Amino acid sequence: MLKGLSPLLSADLLHALASMGHGDEIVLADANFPAATHARRLLRLPGVGVDRVLDAVLSVLPLDTFVDQPALTMQVVGDDAAVPPAVADMQRVLVRHGCRPAGSLERFAFYERAASAFAVVATGEARVYGNVILRKGVVLQGGDE
Repeated sequence: MLKGLSPLLSADLLHALASMGHGDEIVLADANFPAATHARRLLRLPGVGVDRVLDAVLSVLPLDTFVDQPALTMQVVGDDAAVPPAVADMQRVLVRHGCRPAGSLERFAFYERAASAFAVVATGEARVYGNVILRKGVVLQGGDE
């Protein structure tokens, strides 16, 4: 363990986050997401909810400020305005970290985008639609975003 870091940030996850460049994307996926099918790099955090993983990731990962929607969730099939509980919790985490609320993508557009992501983190999130794509931003000299 390291001082000051969430214990959810495993060595593999930290390596993936540090290896990502500006504009690279990472998917935090629920337990139902076809992670192995879509992942170029697959990391697993079984038994952990997506909102907790998102909170840990945002403690070290800046989101892209050069795009309108650096975080994207999956739309509910048949009701693109619905906000499932997992998405509501992720929105609260984003706001708490000073990020813009997440936009959303249609289910198959989300899958397509996930397939080109740098990595997919398969969480233990049991609630449906507990998926988010994060686009990495820039850490400027001195640690400022």
